[in-house]
Amino acid sequence: MSNQTVTELKFLTAKSANNYGFDVTDFKMFTHLNPLSIQVNIRNQNPDEKVTIDDCSIISQHINEAIIGSSILDRPFILEVSSEGISNFLTEEKDFQIFKGFPIEVTYQDLKKIEQQTNGLLLKRTDNDLQINQKGKTHRIPVEDVIQVRLTTPSG
Repeated sequence: MSNQTVTELKFLTAKSANNYGFDVTDFKMFTHLNPLSIQVNIRNQNPDEKVTIDDCSIISQHINEAIIGSSILDRPFILEVSSEGISNFLTEEKDFQIFKGFPIEVTYQDLKKIEQQTNGLLLKRTDNDLQINQKGKTHRIPVEDVIQVRLTTPSG
């Protein structure tokens, strides 16, 4: 992919976000993935307001429409829009609710107390276990065995 194409996509993305009161703080393209992955971090132009998951969803729709409406890309892509201020680690109950369905990496200790890692899509966290979707099957990890839960991206 040419540098001009990347530059045009960055400009289009920034313009789309700016039209709705947001600045793009980071723009990454993963051209080795199929489909192509575009990751965009945004922040509210009003420093007193945080970016919400709804903001990311709305901006994602506008950026997606702008890219599709342009002639810059002629191949399928996945667009991910998130806040620069969201930590990669899920710790609070609200984090587990907000990021339901997102890809995560779980570090936990197994029955022999050996540290392990596994990946999947976050289903939910209950008082007893963390539930993740792994290839269509629910994997349950006891909460007391979970060391950390980290958001991941298609590239890992």
